[in-house]
Amino acid sequence: MFNYSTPLGLPALREQLLKRLAHIQVVTSADRILTTHGASHAQDLLIRTLLKAGDTVVIEKPGHGNLYRMLAFHGVKLLEVPRTRSGPDIPALEALLLDHRPKCLFITSLYHNPTGTSLSQAVAERLLHLAHVRDFFIIEEDVYGDLQHASCTRLSALPHEGRVIYVSSFSKTLSSALRVGYLTASAAIIVQLLKVKTLTGIGTSRFAEAVVASLLANGTYRKWLQRLRRRLGTGMAMTLQVLEDEEWEVFAVPAGGMFLWARPGTSDRSMLEARARKLRVLLSPGTLFSPTGENSDWLRINVAYASDQCALALFKAMGPAGSTSTILKTTGM
Repeated sequence: MFNYSTPLGLPALREQLLKRLAHIQVVTSADRILTTHGASHAQDLLIRTLLKAGDTVVIEKPGHGNLYRMLAFHGVKLLEVPRTRSGPDIPALEALLLDHRPKCLFITSLYHNPTGTSLSQAVAERLLHLAHVRDFFIIEEDVYGDLQHASCTRLSALPHEGRVIYVSSFSKTLSSALRVGYLTASAAIIVQLLKVKTLTGIGTSRFAEAVVASLLANGTYRKWLQRLRRRLGTGMAMTLQVLEDEEWEVFAVPAGGMFLWARPGTSDRSMLEARARKLRVLLSPGTLFSPTGENSDWLRINVAYASDQCALALFKAMGPAGSTSTILKTTGM
């Protein structure tokens, strides 16, 4: 129990992961599933295995800042594609592909961080076509996918001829302290990844993987997700309403998940930062989600915390004068 796990990962966990992947129509096998210390570890293994300094990849903007920094650390060049309400901007991607030969595209299909948007079927099909014609891999991160309420589109669930590598973890749904992630890829890529995993970290935690395997097998994880989805659904509806009342602009209305991408009606960034400091609200500004740290008046809002009294006060402070928000009235703000 307290030794290293087997090289691919604990067999009991991989069998449970195989069942979960089958449930979301991702076709794979237990010997093509590799466990990791979370999704970031999976991404790092993929970067070390598939890329070298000077290679080019496509990333979404806005997107996950840690991924940008990880790629830059390994000397990989980044090509930015805007994230739209239905996924990467296809015309912008096609224009990039005329002049560049990227090795990979990194994407979050469901409940994208920070915009909360999800991939449409039409965009997914076009991405797979481009990956085949232009010969690049798609690395699909799905750490928020277990929060889904409705039908959704995953690239890994569509025919892709080995072009898509699926990455996920339990850090966002169970605990950030429980570092258990995984990926599934072609058998040839798994062989390469296994060598790098063993060389750089020997193995993953048998204890942590046994805990997750047990939670999956006995139904505890499923029941926990049901409660979590209800809580986030309530938080999403409340946050959308108060932002509408306070005349904030919302980039898109997510189908689920935990994030909203929004900005106040006023573009006075210094006022926003001053109000946030006064109310002791920690902001997640758009600069954190840009590869170059570019200034932005967009903010990522985590709906799990948006009902906090200080957060509500900030929404009101950056809204129109004389706000009549019914939600703020009921909370006594």
